[in-house]
Amino acid sequence: MINYVCEKCNLECSTSTCPICNERTIGKSKIFWCKNCNIPTYDEICTCCGGKGKYISTDIRPVFPEERLLLEVLIGEPFKFSKCSVWNGQGNRYIVDGKKINLTVKDLMVKSPKKVIQELQENEKDNKVTYKNFNKYIDRFIEVNKDRYNNIVTEATDYIIDQKAGYNDDEMFVSFSGGKDSTVVSDLVIKALGKPEIIHVFGDTTLEFPMTMVYANRFKKNNIRTPLLSAKNKEKNFYDLCDVIGPPSRVMRWCCIIFKTGAITKKISTIFKDKTKVLTFYGIRRSESVSRSKYDRTSDSPKITKQKVASPIIDWYDFDIWLYLLTTKIDFNDAYRLGYSRVGCWCCPNNSTWSQYLASIYMPEEHEKWRNQLIRFAKSVGKPDPEEYIDGGNWKARQGGNGVKYSEKTFVKFKRCADEAEAINYELKKEITEELYEFFKPLGWVNKDMGNNRLGEVYIVDKNNNPILRLQGRIGSKNLKISIIKLPFKCRSLKEAKSKVDCQITKYQMCLGCLACESVCKHDAVKVKKAAHENEIVFKTGESYKIYDDKCKRCGECVSHFDGGCYMRKVLITKRGE
Repeated sequence: MINYVCEKCNLECSTSTCPICNERTIGKSKIFWCKNCNIPTYDEICTCCGGKGKYISTDIRPVFPEERLLLEVLIGEPFKFSKCSVWNGQGNRYIVDGKKINLTVKDLMVKSPKKVIQELQENEKDNKVTYKNFNKYIDRFIEVNKDRYNNIVTEATDYIIDQKAGYNDDEMFVSFSGGKDSTVVSDLVIKALGKPEIIHVFGDTTLEFPMTMVYANRFKKNNIRTPLLSAKNKEKNFYDLCDVIGPPSRVMRWCCIIFKTGAITKKISTIFKDKTKVLTFYGIRRSESVSRSKYDRTSDSPKITKQKVASPIIDWYDFDIWLYLLTTKIDFNDAYRLGYSRVGCWCCPNNSTWSQYLASIYMPEEHEKWRNQLIRFAKSVGKPDPEEYIDGGNWKARQGGNGVKYSEKTFVKFKRCADEAEAINYELKKEITEELYEFFKPLGWVNKDMGNNRLGEVYIVDKNNNPILRLQGRIGSKNLKISIIKLPFKCRSLKEAKSKVDCQITKYQMCLGCLACESVCKHDAVKVKKAAHENEIVFKTGESYKIYDDKCKRCGECVSHFDGGCYMRKVLITKRGE
């Protein structure tokens, strides 16, 4: 049962929006256990037997036979719960026949992964017959909670139809990750609109669970009328980038920008480049985290001007998601059968220690490769006990680029010009190329005819062709002199103008093609293509950072969005002297 309370109006509501003040309400969930039916129920009074249930958890999910066997192997008693009703509640606590097992995740992760793998393989065949008992409880769960199912499906369907109004079929798509939430949204949208042809965009981060890729291919095969388009950063290799800038951390998950957000934004811009508006159906839920609890159900995309984002299941809980999947009997990612509560990038620093342990069991080769990568990094930055640093999870909390060679490029080296107050002499970490001038387009227009070519002079001018900046530096040199002739757009002082120049210099010498600039540009004016390593012969791979004059609005968002102008600087910034 979910109770919504508007604190402002002191009113109990039926949805997450107060009908009086239209403000967000606070949702509080309660899941009950019917002792007679031996399954979790949404209502306190069981609709099947009429018995009164007891409170069991704020949320709950089914434990499939594969995960149940894993649990039994970990406690040394295979098939102990094979005839029981097994679920997983809040805090990753296992519930067997309505009683919480007095074991923490830490207690369960004692046995070596190799031993666990061996025992799972030995019992795999016999475990298949336990699905009969599992399905008995699932059928009962579906029957008892059918009113809840009907209510959430009706509400979500009405919402989808309402949001679709005003959009043509080729002006919308479903964001598809291969996880349970996007699977539900996909099914809801197709059924609500009667349009299996709706585009699905799959974000292939290259770090997906192997089971996710298998499921995505299965989805494509089983839904031949539904176009599943892959958004993938084909220019970057995750492990190569880890060598250059270090692994991502909870504080700075650079992998999301490079392998997810940037690639998806690029794909959307390509698919809908001729459209003036786009509707996205998204599978995000407020109950997933504190940060997501603040999301609006319908919003404008912060990254693409013409994109509207609609979230049909934003108020659903895990209970609801599984009720839908089990009731409809649609296909889903098999990773959930193994014990994963969430499916994303398998090596994400935000993953729990339990997820890491599961990875060592179900994808041992990938797990070992990643662990070795992390240990090499720990050694390279001088950690005294690299294995303890990695296995203890301390790498997840690292901040900045201490010990990372590439972080030397985060600081701009300059000195004031003695005979010209508004001029700065920069000593770059990278030789000047024609690409340098692209980074100054957000401040104005590039004019190469106005300057002295022998001195390497290039002017940045305003829309009336009046000089704003003079860049003086020969191609191949690392010395660059920049004179501020007139304050660039939106700058109110020389200090602010120099700050923006510093941002672009930093971006030029640090750019690894992370796609962050491309992602934050709402006007599709920035196009980036870079090699993974800064020391590769990048011209052979078609390196380019391009800003199109006809699309650029000189809004400055790509300059000021990240501290210091560059996302890589944000990732690698260190205190001076470290």
